[in-house]
Amino acid sequence: MPRGKYVNHKGKNRRFNNPEEINEQMEKEKQKREWREKHGADPEEDSAEEKGSGSEAGSDDSSSDGEEEKAKGVQHLIEVENPNRVQKKTKKVTELNTEAASSAPQLSRREREEIEKERARANYQRLHAQGKTDEARADLARLAIIRQQREDAARRREMEVKEREAAAKAKTDQTSKALGKKK
Repeated sequence: MPRGKYVNHKGKNRRFNNPEEINEQMEKEKQKREWREKHGADPEEDSAEEKGSGSEAGSDDSSSDGEEEKAKGVQHLIEVENPNRVQKKTKKVTELNTEAASSAPQLSRREREEIEKERARANYQRLHAQGKTDEARADLARLAIIRQQREDAARRREMEVKEREAAAKAKTDQTSKALGKKK
């Protein structure tokens, strides 16, 4: 007795074929084929009948090559033209080659926008490098001011150094004078 509330019936009704039965069926099929071959029946047509396609299916295949399929229900009475329906048109290989060469691949809106952004960015970088953009002009002006400030600071430092040296020299001269040393 299985435990729990629910019972699993998965393997309950399994039935396995007996190998002897399978061999008997195969023998019967062989005998049927041999009998048909002896009596002049075409084995290919008979095999089509056995599969359930029937002799009508074979004749339909040959006659339906140029015709439309048989309408189902009231389809033949109602003609609806759907503007969204795309009918496949057969194209020749030569047409496909000329179409592929003439038309560039269609890009989506996002791809086009991305390419345009990249072009605009490259153009801006080029103009910026040439100094033609407002931002580049402002940067150059700022750099000129900084250079001027640095030059002024360097001049001041040089003047301070010279003053210190002069003060130090004057001090050594005074001390040497006071000591009475001659040069």
